[in-house]
Amino acid sequence: MKFIKPSIFVASLLLLVGCGSTAPILSTPIENIDLTPIKERTLTEKELQVWGHKDLVTDTIPGMSVDKAYAEIIKGKKGKKIIVAVLDSGIDIDHEDLDDVIWTNTKEIPNNGKDDDKNGYVDDIHGWNFVGDSYNENLEITRIVKKGTSHPEYTKAKAELDKKYAEKTALKPQMESLLQQVNQVHEALTKHFKKSNYTKEEVNTIKNPSEELAQYIGAAKYFFSINPKNNTLEEFSKELKNYIEEGITDYLNYHLNTNFNGRTPVGDNPYDITDTNYGNGNVKHVKKSEMHGTHVAGIIAAERNNGKGVNGVANNVAIMAVRMVPNGDEYDKDVALAIRYAVDNGAQIINASFGKYYSPNSEWVRDAIAYAGKNNVLIVKGSGNENTDLDTINVYPNDQINNGVEIADNFISVGALDNKYGSQMIADYSNYGKINVDIFAPGSDIYSTSPENEYVAIDGTSMASPGVAGVAALVWSQYPKLTAAQVKQIIMQSGLPISRNVIIDQSKGAMQFSKSSRSGKIVNAYNALILADKVSRGQVKL
Repeated sequence: MKFIKPSIFVASLLLLVGCGSTAPILSTPIENIDLTPIKERTLTEKELQVWGHKDLVTDTIPGMSVDKAYAEIIKGKKGKKIIVAVLDSGIDIDHEDLDDVIWTNTKEIPNNGKDDDKNGYVDDIHGWNFVGDSYNENLEITRIVKKGTSHPEYTKAKAELDKKYAEKTALKPQMESLLQQVNQVHEALTKHFKKSNYTKEEVNTIKNPSEELAQYIGAAKYFFSINPKNNTLEEFSKELKNYIEEGITDYLNYHLNTNFNGRTPVGDNPYDITDTNYGNGNVKHVKKSEMHGTHVAGIIAAERNNGKGVNGVANNVAIMAVRMVPNGDEYDKDVALAIRYAVDNGAQIINASFGKYYSPNSEWVRDAIAYAGKNNVLIVKGSGNENTDLDTINVYPNDQINNGVEIADNFISVGALDNKYGSQMIADYSNYGKINVDIFAPGSDIYSTSPENEYVAIDGTSMASPGVAGVAALVWSQYPKLTAAQVKQIIMQSGLPISRNVIIDQSKGAMQFSKSSRSGKIVNAYNALILADKVSRGQVKL
């Protein structure tokens, strides 16, 4: 299958060069995975924390074979340091598992109020904050509605906003009532067990309960069935409370509220791409719940083998922190300028774990993506979490002029895998697309860093994207003469092809995994390194 435009394909062949300084990799690529037995089992807690690094053949877990790559190929070799820009929410740059992998702008003198390196950003020591002191923000549909009926997408956006607002308004009392019931059952069982951290298993083993206690047990079992991942009602209560706050209240108060303007603290005109004198050098999270960027950074580059938390995929990376995603939809201007900032300041890989379905100034972003391509910078993006076919609808940012025609060959769109190899291995929320999604990688229950030296497991294509960015950094670190286009093709062509039937669209039956993405594969670090070695020596042409 042809993955890149003919003109770029021909040009890339001329750029192939051999490293010549290291011995060739003699390892055999992972193949014949169709013989791997389906093993749809529940992973242990320890396996869950590292499953994305496991090997499909050895462990029957659809990970990226990261551990195998380190054990059999990397073997302690550091390679060249790769700068990876994380365009996201704020990042806890002081986290115990990240503080030694944060990029530092050595050309800038800290806190002197001057633009020492003349790059247009004052005191950008570890990156730049394009949203300044703001936090909450509208969705793009809300901003479109606020512009009035003259906007070409007003009617569609207004209908969607009204529908969402009605749904959230109706849902709020229902969820608040459910939370009250959960807390009532939890209080009763805490009294029974004389502790609050009783488990699901302990509830299931209660014998000869009173009629009243039996009712509480039945209710608890129902609550556990809503999300089987929860092992205690404390976890479920916390999850439900967070959903009410972030999934409902924030929508009503900020995301869908046409009377709210989250951009006021920033002080710029977000619809003027030439208005660039805004933001600041504080790239950290505003509050503890602003944890997305920290989590993403840890997946890529959490300090390996330091006895703390987790191991990132890549072993020689500097994370450039670029805060540009608020609690709401990002602005196109911020996305475009953030990409350009990362490129201009030395990033070789950009991770973009964000997206939206409306983009009034998408041309600014596409120009920035093309700019990154011209400067040999790879962009890795999560495909989105609506279980939608992206060949039928645009999600932004993207590199498409139209289906199949790309503005540059430096953009990878990543779908998310669950941790059970078999028919349910594609995460039930993941977007997909035979044309507009490139490859799949682990995205569910990904354990990584969270602000204030904590660690959590969360789901999303936002977690699959940095896994791929980490593999790209690992490959590029070992073979620094490769181009961004070559790294992309290596990742796609070296992935493991899945020939099994799987559920791709949750509203339909099982179909060939190959229909889920352009490559029809799942990312594999071990194979990527082997192919990179052959490409770098001129033994294989992409």
